[in-house]
Amino acid sequence: MAAKLEVRNLSVNMQDDSILRNVSFTLEPGRIASLLGPSGCGKTSLLRAIAGFLPVSAGKIHVHDRLLSKTHYTLPPENRHIGMMFQDLALFPHLTVSQNIGFGLKSLNRNDRQVRTRQVLELTDLDCQGEKYPHQLSFGQQQRVALARALAPKPEILLLDEPFSNLDPDLREQVATGVRKILKHEDVTAILVTHDQHEAFAMADEIGVILDGSVEQWDTAYNIYHRPKTRFVADFIGLGSMVPAKVLDACTLETEFGHVKGEFDPEFTSGQEVDLLVRPDDIPHDDSSPITALVEEKRFRGSEFLYKLRLISGNFVLCYAPSHHDHQIGEPIGIKLDLEHLVVFERKHPD
Repeated sequence: MAAKLEVRNLSVNMQDDSILRNVSFTLEPGRIASLLGPSGCGKTSLLRAIAGFLPVSAGKIHVHDRLLSKTHYTLPPENRHIGMMFQDLALFPHLTVSQNIGFGLKSLNRNDRQVRTRQVLELTDLDCQGEKYPHQLSFGQQQRVALARALAPKPEILLLDEPFSNLDPDLREQVATGVRKILKHEDVTAILVTHDQHEAFAMADEIGVILDGSVEQWDTAYNIYHRPKTRFVADFIGLGSMVPAKVLDACTLETEFGHVKGEFDPEFTSGQEVDLLVRPDDIPHDDSSPITALVEEKRFRGSEFLYKLRLISGNFVLCYAPSHHDHQIGEPIGIKLDLEHLVVFERKHPD
């Protein structure tokens, strides 16, 4: 049975440095979360606190109603029923694949251990590799062995610390999708630490964006991308530009694209200068549009180009266009603004 993880007002200090500050979230049974953020933001420290490798300075960690950590109390990692898959995989080179998987099943009798080992071998498409040693496998197969070993004891929670970082970027999304299917089949609650947004989007039901030890936003991938709550999340997740705008009323902005209508944060007042988040997919290429911009840069991405465009004001925006629209640097192209969500931030003036 999948477990519910609750982290409440969690803080972690190390040598008088604050590593995590007031982190709270709930992960429902069978859900998969991903932690995203810049290097050193506290992603792995949060994972280690949940695993029991780091004591907490404040707050609590529960699995269902079972207390795992609080101030001055840390349940030992071996008693938490939490599995971990590490970046370096940590396979035993002198053991076969089957022996690696069965290593954590010593509490079972021999027959049950063999049955469970066969189950996870089949689940991870390794049923023909059981008698091989890790060095005889590809790196992708070694990853599946590590995953199978972590899943074999049927952990209540599975923690994955950048397990795909050694893969080529083009493979990460594909592998993450495959791992997601396995976790969902096993009904495992899991948390993935990664620095790759596409990997997180492919695998996670919800994403926590962390900055300087605090959770900036915990939400679905869709909302993280389309409805970021802070400027940092908007800048960190996906591509985008900030277009200067002025608030005319509660649902209208004045921009160089014209008047833009939609709902936005009611805290902004009429006449206030703001920045409007515009993603590349918010700016369709349209040769018939009266609004034009000059191609400043272009990146070929197979089925499409990513254009960096300079508007008449001198501001820049990004635009996706089908690759058969091959415009040259310095050439004007027609564009329009097609926003479904108005994401507005207080104007950030240069220092």
